[in-house]
Amino acid sequence: MNYPTIFSITESKIDLDDLLAKITLDSTGAAAIFTGMVRGITARSDPHETTYLEYESYKPMAELKMRQVADEIRERWSAIEGIAIVQRIGKLYPGTPTVLIACTAAHRDTGVFEAARYGIDRLKEIVPVWKKEVGPKGEEWVEGDYIPQVGEC
Repeated sequence: MNYPTIFSITESKIDLDDLLAKITLDSTGAAAIFTGMVRGITARSDPHETTYLEYESYKPMAELKMRQVADEIRERWSAIEGIAIVQRIGKLYPGTPTVLIACTAAHRDTGVFEAARYGIDRLKEIVPVWKKEVGPKGEEWVEGDYIPQVGEC
């Protein structure tokens, strides 16, 4: 069966209802959703205020890597029906959703929670998205987990 898969880099607001409608089938009975958001206070090593974040990405490569994440989810959890992976870019303020990973399945006990968790962890590892944090004390590019490999687009 050809299950629905959505992946995108966007400057638009993430519409959860629309995305869920697109990845829900008649057989769907469970959805696990992870949404990352901009924090107003960041508590890494030195707690500080965040005025906004600026996200950047090389869209063609990022969407190719998102497709890879979706393929990996399907290889590990065969019961997953729909997958949505969406990353916002641009200037985003505290309280704004920045990323969404949603997985659907017929039942909650088919790995749907684990698949969504894997999706966000893997996105952070291989999808090229860069984040600059801007606050009252200045700005800083925040290091992510992504390291380009030889031969990538």
